[in-house]
Amino acid sequence: MIHEDAATSAGGTESPVSEYRVDSLLPPEMARKAEAVGEAKATMAWRPLFALAVLAGAFIALGAVFATTVVTGGTAFGPTRLMGGVVFSLGLILVVVGGAELFTGNNLIVMAWASRRVKAAALLRNWGIVYTGNFVGAVGTALLVLLAGHHKQAWGQVGDTALQIAEVKMSMTFMEAFARGVLCNALVCLAVWLSFSARTTVGKVAVVVPPIAAFVACGFEHCVANMYFVPVAQGITYVEEGAVAEAIGWGPFLTKNLVPVTLGNIVGGALLVGAVYTLVYRPSKEG
Repeated sequence: MIHEDAATSAGGTESPVSEYRVDSLLPPEMARKAEAVGEAKATMAWRPLFALAVLAGAFIALGAVFATTVVTGGTAFGPTRLMGGVVFSLGLILVVVGGAELFTGNNLIVMAWASRRVKAAALLRNWGIVYTGNFVGAVGTALLVLLAGHHKQAWGQVGDTALQIAEVKMSMTFMEAFARGVLCNALVCLAVWLSFSARTTVGKVAVVVPPIAAFVACGFEHCVANMYFVPVAQGITYVEEGAVAEAIGWGPFLTKNLVPVTLGNIVGGALLVGAVYTLVYRPSKEG
């Protein structure tokens, strides 16, 4: 799409020369858009906010289901991880294009808070409602996947892959999980940030895929994705063995994975992306 802006001369009259711009917004304009979007999110009524958060949790879980299926049977480490990352990006594409409220992406609301368009209470309210809704959507999708017997596909290899993914996540130290969470949400929020530049659906999809593929391929940690990966593994062990393995029980999941990953996601998204771009562009101070 071509955008035409009439240039004005020093005397205020319209110049016969028009300025033509290509589709994407420039970073200062992206910052203003991020601030406006953050304000709208922080002031949304809780019912639609929660419903959209449940959708986002389900969308990310569907991306995780897709990735688990695709990497099953893969032997080459790098290409298999890359393929899994590309298909996992389905989740954020559904969030960005379809419209949903994702906790990790909403860390960028700090841009509206830093410019004083959103109060801290509104920011924390959004994060609390959205985090809860994401959890409901992700765990609910895990339940549906179990009821569908998805783990039985490929003679049970899909279920084995799901268990292996959960075991890796539960084997990390607190600091490893935290650091991987920081790196993950820096990339996720960069994907959301880049989507602010696009005016077309194709443009949004094109900029979302590479950062998401990168974080998955590199093994970084996303709290909402883990709300699917670990519960579905818990369900598989219960179905197959009649009990949830102690190593992936709810207690270890919360303390060893979900808490440090969530904290890391906040640092990576809110500080390393949102705060940095606010310091650079200070959108509310312009004009």
